Amino acid sequence: MVISAAIIDLDVAIKMRDGVTLYADIYQPGDVGAHPVILQRTPYDKRAAPGLNILMAVERGYAVVLQDVRGRFRSEGEFDTFQNEADDGFETIEWIASQPWCDGKVGMVGSSYVGATQWLAASAKPPHLTAIFPRVTASDYHEGWTYQGGVFELGFNVSWGIRLAAANAKHLGDDLELSDERVAELAGSVDNIQEAFWTLPLNQQAFMNPQTSPYFFDWLNHPSDDGFWSSIRIEGKHHDIETPAYSLGGWYDIFLMGTIRNYVNMKANGGTDEARDGQKLIIGPWSHSTIGQSQVGEADFTHRATASGVNLDELTLRWYDHWLKGEENGITSEPPVKIFVMGENVWRDENEWPLARAERTRYYLHSQGRAHSPSEHGVLSTDLPTENERPDVYLYDPQAPVPTQGGPLCCGGGPLPDGPSNHAEKEERADILVYSTEELDSDLEVTGPVTVSLWASTSSSDTDFTGMLLDVRPCGCAVNLTDGIVRARYQDSRKRPHHVDPNLPKRFDIDLVATSNVFKRGHRIRLEISSSNFPRFARNLNTGLWSDSDEIAVATNTVFHDPQHESYVELDIIPR
Repeated sequence: MVISAAIIDLDVAIKMRDGVTLYADIYQPGDVGAHPVILQRTPYDKRAAPGLNILMAVERGYAVVLQDVRGRFRSEGEFDTFQNEADDGFETIEWIASQPWCDGKVGMVGSSYVGATQWLAASAKPPHLTAIFPRVTASDYHEGWTYQGGVFELGFNVSWGIRLAAANAKHLGDDLELSDERVAELAGSVDNIQEAFWTLPLNQQAFMNPQTSPYFFDWLNHPSDDGFWSSIRIEGKHHDIETPAYSLGGWYDIFLMGTIRNYVNMKANGGTDEARDGQKLIIGPWSHSTIGQSQVGEADFTHRATASGVNLDELTLRWYDHWLKGEENGITSEPPVKIFVMGENVWRDENEWPLARAERTRYYLHSQGRAHSPSEHGVLSTDLPTENERPDVYLYDPQAPVPTQGGPLCCGGGPLPDGPSNHAEKEERADILVYSTEELDSDLEVTGPVTVSLWASTSSSDTDFTGMLLDVRPCGCAVNLTDGIVRARYQDSRKRPHHVDPNLPKRFDIDLVATSNVFKRGHRIRLEISSSNFPRFARNLNTGLWSDSDEIAVATNTVFHDPQHESYVELDIIPR
């Protein structure tokens, strides 16, 4: 049929080599002839929320193909997260390239898992895949997707798993021969996400099971970085990938780590000169659910942060005008990195990441054992610690964890709002240590990686340590910028965990990923240290046991900051 000079074919069958048929909707310009194609492969229903302005693309002379991935919605087969996306992506791309309406050039678009389908397809080297535009997606499906610092990303994994099954309840019901009552229960399970967060043991979820959500239980069963993850790890394939990529991320996105690593590693190790030179990166102030919006959490980053403010649709099509149509429109000669600098709320072009002019600076932790509230007893400064500094001690009780409040989250919706939030009231808890600089006498920009080196001990054989960087305003509001966590038994190796020696000081490295923020004159830089951030991260039960256990112990955790145990946060300061 022809609608507004577009030819639309729905549920076109594309058969894979193993006999499974995947279904796609195809939108073509109304004129007869071959066109470059933009492909999106999604588990979220190809008709629900395309990651591209289809009308704008078709009017620009592109054919657009939207496909349900294997086992989702109208496509046949079994959905097995990541495992089939390289081969299915390869075969779909090459099928498209063989069609008379395709001129042989194929690009891909999409966010999150739809970004994963792009990188995994690129890793299979389909000859006709010319460029990709992955948004807010990971580089490693163990570190930075399912786990971070050895800790299960509970908020994401539970809410994504429940919502994925609920959205496809009818399809699952048919495949698994479920009763109508069970299908209705599955569809309504999204109303119970909050309850699911608190479930112990973790593998006894009431609203997911290995039949409806096998990926959740696969992930639980592989907490260490073992062979389960290696075949689908993008970082391990960067040297083989020959595809230019425009990576888009957000400072409050749960997959910011992967977005940055994909850009940096492809820039250094991509499979060809064209791939290495053809990498671009844009990072806005967004969370996973607010790409192209100005309102993120409790902050309004102004119209500049919106899709129209940065012209995201046009940026995407300019990218493809160059790579798929061969237009010399200047996009590849522009600086490869564009970042949104929070605090000043401006976009800025850069030539690299991290910024070459950054001055890596250590802010050391100080106190006299009294850093339990934002009083001024916990101090951050560039001064080295002195001999007489007493450590800070707190109790971590898994039954009363520090509640997640904003931050880099995904998919929890109402029960788990994301983005910036005021943490001042929360910081009165006795299990949070608070370290702050003096009020700044001039604006100070922090743009780059953020890491914490923490000397600490625990009375248990295992526990977690968390870090959070905040901007403290003259009103007393403490607004989160970025955070991270490490599980003690995974500090030395993600592959071979081991229990720690109780009460023995040990260095823990916490990756807080990155930020770009101007701390204005009169503001303070603050670091929070604790042992939980729940339900963003699964609680450490302090026993060394995992998902089949509900045994809980209370840990006495100690943070040291003396000349023999220097604890600090490391920031990239940008000269101004």
